Amino acid sequence: MRLGRSILLVTVLGHALAGGSDALPATRMDLGSNWVACAPRAELQPRCFPDPSRHLSSPAALAISGDGNPQEYGGWSRVVPGILPGHSYQLTAHFHADSVADVGRQVVARLDWLDSGGNRVGQPDYACETGQSGGWTASSLNAPAPEGSSSVRIELLLAWAPKGTVWWDDIALEASQPPLDRWVRIGTLSFHPRNDPDNLGHWIRAVDEIAAEKPDIVCLGEELLDEGNSKAYSDTAEPIPGPSTARLGEAARRHNMYLVAGLIERDGRAIYNTSVLIDRRGRVAGKYRKVYLPREEIEGGITPGSACPVFETDFGRIGIMVCWDAEYIEPARALAYQGAEVILVPAAGGYLDLLKARALENHLFVVSSGYDVESAIIDPNGSVLFSTKASPDHKVVRVNLAQRFVDPWLGDMRARFHKEIRPDIYLPSRKPE
Repeated sequence: MRLGRSILLVTVLGHALAGGSDALPATRMDLGSNWVACAPRAELQPRCFPDPSRHLSSPAALAISGDGNPQEYGGWSRVVPGILPGHSYQLTAHFHADSVADVGRQVVARLDWLDSGGNRVGQPDYACETGQSGGWTASSLNAPAPEGSSSVRIELLLAWAPKGTVWWDDIALEASQPPLDRWVRIGTLSFHPRNDPDNLGHWIRAVDEIAAEKPDIVCLGEELLDEGNSKAYSDTAEPIPGPSTARLGEAARRHNMYLVAGLIERDGRAIYNTSVLIDRRGRVAGKYRKVYLPREEIEGGITPGSACPVFETDFGRIGIMVCWDAEYIEPARALAYQGAEVILVPAAGGYLDLLKARALENHLFVVSSGYDVESAIIDPNGSVLFSTKASPDHKVVRVNLAQRFVDPWLGDMRARFHKEIRPDIYLPSRKPE
């Protein structure tokens, strides 16, 4: 798929201020002048104006108003020359939005790389929101200039917000070091217990074996105490924290690793299919209650969970799904939307193709531990780095969470995904199209 976009530039009198040379120096550059208004077509042009009544540090913020036009799309643009191919550049911009329904999708800062003739090279890179202070949101990105680029167009945009206004201020572009590599060793265990009175003991011995490969985190299977026997869910249900998390915690602490493992949780009258995150010190750092339940689990008295939380670790942000969750797009999408970089999936069954799809469509790593589905490690391109149904078996793969997975036609999809996702389409339409 080829994507193209032409920009109509409209000079805004009074704010296209003379500012001398725009060449990018080696240090931070203040970008408070020489901006022009832009839109794909003149009829989509929002109202762009300098606003001295709302700003951070400059005399006037760069304001964009939807001006009552539901189709508006555009904002401010400025071309900065002196870009060196292969060098990294850091864009930082701050915005305050008012009456914008979906800030993540409708307020956009991006870098559009240009060659010496002003034509696009590579694909634009999108900034993501990185923090808030005093009503202003920081938006930033660090990206390498593509081969053939000699300048970059900074675009600060507001999209489809007829009643909305966004103000941009404290905007800077600087040459920078590329993001630091973030190497992590992720592992999976493949083990199929059969009629064993101590399933958990066998899993812990498998953890002891994989520990020789020095993993940072390991995915274990679903319902560890129930697999391979005929026990009812209520027979193995226990509180979390509880006896099984204590035994898992001892193994995690002994080997200085994180573990993700599936248990049946008892909480009052409710029984949940829960997967726990055990940290390196052996503590329960979080738990996820399976949201999508197959009919068999509902008939077995399991109650569904109601949230897809993400968890901070010392190497990055992770999410957890359980088995049937992978049949649906929402759990993985909810985790990716919250910034998960790795999803771990304890699973009794399922389809490797769906696990690959969840990785590819959300641009993150997926690690499964399965019984009747592969125990696998999958990268953000949907490529399988390891896969097995053998038992017992295990694998640790070293991956770089800072690696960019760039589509030649679409660009860095991880950042772009966050700016184009449409959570609003799940809501009923108020009126027909």
